[in-house]
Amino acid sequence: MDHQQEASALGEIQERLADRFPGIASEVIEAAVRLAHAELRGPVRDYVPLLVEHAAHDRLRVIAVASPAEQPQSQAVATPR
Repeated sequence: MDHQQEASALGEIQERLADRFPGIASEVIEAAVRLAHAELRGPVRDYVPLLVEHAAHDRLRVIAVASPAEQPQSQAVATPR
């Protein structure tokens, strides 16, 4: 995605959010989108470990719920997030 496509997508996001939150000023919505975008500007690799942890946690939670009796006690207890 080039810069122009990204800018266009951000504009569309602002429009959708304005439709979803009609009581919030457009300046506030624009600021929220800009802030969220700035927080995600780092290289994608910076977020890979966090995304991996969340994905693995979600998969393990499904396994733990599906078969808690088959797991050793130390593994059956879910770690709080």
